[in-house]
Amino acid sequence: MTMRLSNNSAIVTGAGQGLGEALAHRLAQEGCSVLLADINAEKATDAASRIAAETGRECIGFASDVTNAESCAAMVERAVSAFGNLDILVANAGILKAGDMTELSPDDFRRVLDVNLTGYFLSAQAAARVMTAQESGSIVQINSKSGKKGSFRNSAYAASKFGGIGLTQSIALDLAPHGVRVNAVCPGNLLDGSLWQDSLFEQYAQTQGLTREQVRAKYEGQVPLGRGATYADIAGVVVFLCSPDAAYMTGQAINVTGGQEMR
Repeated sequence: MTMRLSNNSAIVTGAGQGLGEALAHRLAQEGCSVLLADINAEKATDAASRIAAETGRECIGFASDVTNAESCAAMVERAVSAFGNLDILVANAGILKAGDMTELSPDDFRRVLDVNLTGYFLSAQAAARVMTAQESGSIVQINSKSGKKGSFRNSAYAASKFGGIGLTQSIALDLAPHGVRVNAVCPGNLLDGSLWQDSLFEQYAQTQGLTREQVRAKYEGQVPLGRGATYADIAGVVVFLCSPDAAYMTGQAINVTGGQEMR
């Protein structure tokens, strides 16, 4: 297998499980040394050990709270001290709290924005301070199709993801003179992923008055290609955006939705 990111170093936030772990694994397969950051230190360390054993790449687990600027700075400092530089940041950490907007608590609304939007900004800010000094780097935010179109009984999440695309475009303009590219990936529904299996099927069944089976059928039925997204679908686009093949791309929000979202 030809490694497209040989000798690169990367940070993936929210990497202790699920999509974040899968992205870290793929980056390691492509030749990256990877720092897996997660608010759950044990999960980050365990995931890093598994990936290192499977890929032979240097992988480090690190406890980080993306809503805290000092924690983000420490995360970047740890990556640079271990790897010598920082080529890639994948801002994947995120949460979702669904509910009708008339019932969603202000605290839940603020928490979603704090993690998904402010957390992205603080992670990118810490990474950008290193990347601009290097005059190189790639930042990729894991956004959502909900960043392109409003989401039923999911206002906080959609607001955070719409904001994420605006933030991606804005920091892409700020960092372009320094050779740092900033893009977003907007996945469709990862129906077999850990977030859906552990949380969203149950949340959506309750908030939409459906069974889990009806929720799956509803969301699969909205996709022209007839299935949910997979971790591999998302990882392939992330690798492309971090590679020299995407050297002329910045400020983009790429849909990976099976045709469900085309804007």
